[in-house]
Amino acid sequence: MSKSNAKTLDVGDRAPAFTLPTDGGGKVSLSALKGKIVVLYFYPKDDTSGCTREAIAFSAAKAKFDKLGAVVIGCSRDSVAAHDKFRDKHNLKVMLAADEAGKVTESYGVWVEKSLYGRKYMGIERATFLIDASGKLAAIWRKVKVPGHVEAVLEAARSV
Repeated sequence: MSKSNAKTLDVGDRAPAFTLPTDGGGKVSLSALKGKIVVLYFYPKDDTSGCTREAIAFSAAKAKFDKLGAVVIGCSRDSVAAHDKFRDKHNLKVMLAADEAGKVTESYGVWVEKSLYGRKYMGIERATFLIDASGKLAAIWRKVKVPGHVEAVLEAARSV
């Protein structure tokens, strides 16, 4: 998908449907979570510094999200096996979804051109989507900076 075709999602839009395999041999679909608040966060790669900090921060806040009836799902293009290793190494408490084919990262518009040391490549933009109980986007964070992010998402989830 070229950048010019990338769908831009806005607050109030219906969240794109998905069904993905998860760590631990599970499966998650947005339709099965209807009636719950869903925090879907996209991250570039298992076991890299920023992604690890973000996953640990979401895991630390899991009980607070649970109290709100919110389900937290981390999503990257890593395999289920990589997710299992990542979860076990860092004792993660959040569900990790494997989007190996990239359909979900594309439907949420987070598969973007990036640049590192002058080299351009395609990768996942760190982003979080707060989906309300009816399946609509309640809040969107793009180009996420990890420090303080989980607290901002939690605060927004409280008012959904």
